[in-house]
Amino acid sequence: MSVEKMTKVEESFQRAMGLKKTVNRWRNSHTHCLWQMTLGQRRNPYATLRMQDTMVQELALAKKQLLMVRQAALHQLFEKEHQQYQQELNQMGKAFYVERF
Repeated sequence: MSVEKMTKVEESFQRAMGLKKTVNRWRNSHTHCLWQMTLGQRRNPYATLRMQDTMVQELALAKKQLLMVRQAALHQLFEKEHQQYQQELNQMGKAFYVERF
């Protein structure tokens, strides 16, 4: 083999080794990133379970509170409509039947 061919072979070998090192560094950094991302999950799974339980409880309380708010709003609406009907009947000289004790 000539000296020029040997130099080209060495250069391509060096280039291939450089690319291999780059790929290995990328793999290592990718593995490290995945490890860092899952570290919090692996660190304390019980904390995650407690947080999920707390979120479920808060959601149940929020639903209950929303139901109470809706019921109160509906009650106010019915009261307002009742008063309006009562006024209309009073203008016509009529009234709701109310049983006395």
